[in-house]
Amino acid sequence: MSEPSPTPPESGGFHLDWRVARRFAHFAGSFWTGPTGRGAWTLTLALAASLLLSTFVTVLMNQWNRWFFDALERRDVAGLKQAVLVFFGIVAFMAAIGVAIVIARMTLQVRWRQWLVEHLIGKWLESQKFYHLNASGREPPNPEYRISDDTRWATEVLVDLGIGLFTAIMGGIAFITILWTVGGSFGVGSIVVPGYMVWCALGYGIAASTLTAWVGRPLVGRVGQKNEAEGYFRFAMMRLRDNAESIALAHGAPAEQKILRGFYDTVVGRWLAIVRSNAHLTWITNATGPMIPIVPLLFAAPKYLAGDLTLGQVTQLAAAFIQVQQAISWIVDNYSRIADWYASARRVMDIVDASDAIAPDLPAERAAEPLAPKLALSLDRVTLHAADGHPLLLPVTLELKRGEAVHIAGASNTGKSTLARILAGLVVPSSGNLTGLPPASILLLPQKSYLPLGTLGEAIAYPHVGSLPPRSALVDALEIVGLPALPPRLTEHARWDQVLSAGDRQRLAAARAVIAKPDILVIDDALSALDGAGQRALIQRLRSALPGITILSLGQRAAPANTFDRTLELTRLDHEAMLARAVL
Repeated sequence: MSEPSPTPPESGGFHLDWRVARRFAHFAGSFWTGPTGRGAWTLTLALAASLLLSTFVTVLMNQWNRWFFDALERRDVAGLKQAVLVFFGIVAFMAAIGVAIVIARMTLQVRWRQWLVEHLIGKWLESQKFYHLNASGREPPNPEYRISDDTRWATEVLVDLGIGLFTAIMGGIAFITILWTVGGSFGVGSIVVPGYMVWCALGYGIAASTLTAWVGRPLVGRVGQKNEAEGYFRFAMMRLRDNAESIALAHGAPAEQKILRGFYDTVVGRWLAIVRSNAHLTWITNATGPMIPIVPLLFAAPKYLAGDLTLGQVTQLAAAFIQVQQAISWIVDNYSRIADWYASARRVMDIVDASDAIAPDLPAERAAEPLAPKLALSLDRVTLHAADGHPLLLPVTLELKRGEAVHIAGASNTGKSTLARILAGLVVPSSGNLTGLPPASILLLPQKSYLPLGTLGEAIAYPHVGSLPPRSALVDALEIVGLPALPPRLTEHARWDQVLSAGDRQRLAAARAVIAKPDILVIDDALSALDGAGQRALIQRLRSALPGITILSLGQRAAPANTFDRTLELTRLDHEAMLARAVL
């Protein structure tokens, strides 16, 4: 028996929910009401005008068909020559309108998606929501895919669907009028049916569309589940790439292959479910589609044989009948595209809803509070507990003097990183008093600092982008932290998180402190890749380059001798308590 392979969670209940469509319309519709409203409406109205002209030209072509075939039936050579000349004029007009539609449509799609991505990123990143969503486990899976790809499907497809629906409605109205006026009435005995071609077209179209919708109703859910599986497969490959070294060192390629195979097996299974749904639909579409050009000829044949219709009128009615069928069947013809759009819109709104839901739980910005002139930070019995009451940080009392360098050592799980998050303002203590400088005056260096994509200079200046410090300041910062070989590479683009060694990455992160000049520098085990002499030299250089800076170092090991003014230790009370107190 084969071993079970990993699969993404089922997206059960994946059915069309109009509440999702309404929420998406409310959020994404702000593109037409905010500062971008004027440009959005200009593009929308230009597109609508182009579509109306396109419908008008289509009606002209319908009238031309009648003219041409009537002239052909009369063997009117002069009329045929004139019709051919007019035909080329209509084609040229139609081509110009097509160009206008393409420009307006694609520009609207690009600008709307740009607006949506910017607002979605802003909502996700504001107030550190991306961190709190991830830390709380409430973040929707694959947010990066939702922002990069689902926004495209949610906007581009919806614009295309809107164009199709608008064209279907306008075309339906125009060609129903032609069916009514040209087709006239039809009588059987004493019964006269006015506009009989209209009723024939509506009856045929509604019957075929209803049957198609009934057969294709499972498609929405299956497309949604397929998209979820695709997203998990991409996420699994992204994690493999990000952890390539760890996986290679563990010889984990066979295990990763099994994991990826399991994810993609699910993708294939859900794709095959879509194939089965489309196969069922094909029975209906292939049965009804070929009949559409023939049915109006059969309906019009009695009046043509009776001499009430010319050949040109018959061809005109047949073309109008086809246009009405396309209008009636628009929804069912676009069922799979609607399903694609809905799945993407729902995934986009998952990020919006999650960001809005976590907003009340975010910690408020801690303001600076008055302290004794010589103090930078004061903690009085500060604690933190998880939602289930489990202690993450037991009472800590600590005072940091301005210009002081303090090292706190503690074993794993004693709460050092938790304390760092509290100082950085990412979480609010459950109890106790924390006073002093606001988080904006604090720079925290984690053990694994983030190095953004871009130049080396941008990596040093991060998170300030767009306006780099003078080159001389960047060079001085690299010299201070012990990276004298890097200044020639300040403008070089590279994956610096892969190019630099662990020790150089930590030195580079320390260079940010030289540039940022914070009041308080919190080092959360961020010098662990350096030996004792390297740590001592780096701290001394930082204190020399930044007079008056307060440094709080957190680490598992004791600090090198003669590096800090004070050394404290986080200890345990028992096997359950993770942190007891700070002791000299």
